[in-house]
Amino acid sequence: CDLASSAKMTKGTYSFGRRHNKTHTGCVRCGRRSFHNQKKLCGACGYPFAKIRKYGWSVKAIRRKTTGTGRMRHMRHLPRRFKNGFREGTQ
Repeated sequence: CDLASSAKMTKGTYSFGRRHNKTHTGCVRCGRRSFHNQKKLCGACGYPFAKIRKYGWSVKAIRRKTTGTGRMRHMRHLPRRFKNGFREGTQ
């Protein structure tokens, strides 16, 4: 029972030092480090599938990703345009 062989049995410090392969890289769509290299699938947003990944069992995650949490470059102007009947450029 030498020290080297018993150290390899642990799941802690010794094992953490040996981890140097990246399974996940940055996702093109959501920007998170959740894109699995071998599967070619994002664990956070489901890229490359067209539908965004979301599940009812994680309501908080949906709340974080939903409309209104980003810039809303198009949507933020809609209430004003709707109020004016979508008129543009008239005098």
